[in-house]
Amino acid sequence: MYKVRTYNAISVKGLERFPRQSFEVGSDISQPDAFLLRSQKLQGVEVPKSLLAAARAGAGVNNVPIADYSKLGVVVFNTPGANANAVKELVMAGMLLATRGILPGMAYVNTLTDITDASEMSAHLEKEKARFAGGEIKGKTLGIVGLGAIGSMVADMALAMGMKVVGFDPALSIDAAWRLSSEVTRMENLQALLARSDYISLHVPAMDATKHLINDAALALTKPKAVLLNFARETIVDSAAVKRSLDAGKLGKYVCDFPEPDLLNHPQVIAMPHIGASTEESEENCAVMAANQLMDYLENGNIVNSVNFPAVSMSRTAGTSRITFSNDNVSGVLGHVLSVLADKNVNVIDMMNKSRGELAFNIIDVETPPSADVVAAIAAVEHVIRVRVI
Repeated sequence: MYKVRTYNAISVKGLERFPRQSFEVGSDISQPDAFLLRSQKLQGVEVPKSLLAAARAGAGVNNVPIADYSKLGVVVFNTPGANANAVKELVMAGMLLATRGILPGMAYVNTLTDITDASEMSAHLEKEKARFAGGEIKGKTLGIVGLGAIGSMVADMALAMGMKVVGFDPALSIDAAWRLSSEVTRMENLQALLARSDYISLHVPAMDATKHLINDAALALTKPKAVLLNFARETIVDSAAVKRSLDAGKLGKYVCDFPEPDLLNHPQVIAMPHIGASTEESEENCAVMAANQLMDYLENGNIVNSVNFPAVSMSRTAGTSRITFSNDNVSGVLGHVLSVLADKNVNVIDMMNKSRGELAFNIIDVETPPSADVVAAIAAVEHVIRVRVI
């Protein structure tokens, strides 16, 4: 029986993925094999010795102490792409709100409480509606910074709306490149994208390399009256620099999902309360994906969408036992483990080894269940972090 401790309110559809005959799931589980969470900050939370994995039902994992978990061999999962459509649709809403006089027009209409005659109100608004005239996004250029799951969907949406799309992503993966429309013009650097775009939408993760990616120097390169949209993470944008650019009349509008005190009530800022992934469908998708990934890892040792360990997956041969182990990514570790198995007369049927940065992960299917002394011998190999028998 595997035990999964939940944090936050996890969608019922995700929780229902766990078979009750083999999984115990709840918020008060002791000695859990896995954590399943949304926004709970795990920094400072005691890590049970039993913990094998943690899955965040969402894309960002800045609430998980990844480095600490890696040292313990705890695999950390996220759910990239599960909330992509929700964010994509909000980006479109943000562009339209920034382009048309929708919000000020609605606010003005709600001030007309002294007019009680419908025909009088209609005639009045015919005279006043020019105050709220805006533009159209068709034919404008959208620059997308980060062309992953969300960025590529935003690109498709913008193209369908008749926009021109340029993109920049120095870390574009092969899978992401395949997803990307051939109509997207790839830019060589951020500076070129900023200078060409009427709208700039950010879709990069929060990390040291992206902190204040949009700063005074970057904003100085934008087209006059460009619209900046940030539905990624607040740290990517220097809010003080944005305010300076807006006040100077350089940047046209800033649309974000991360309100900050110095930007509140600014006439050129449209701030939303971090609702990018807050749809019923998105929360269900994230929970289901996280649950599936946890089950596959706990039951089979397969790793999909981990942020600290490599992707590794191997089908199982009936009648075999499976050994998995994580280790520091240094030469000779796998060879030593195979020597242990040979010395103990354990026959290897199939195996797979993958590495990522400083970590490696191995799956070895053997003919007979390994004894406790075999497992102990593997665990004793230098640089082996954690061993499991499934």
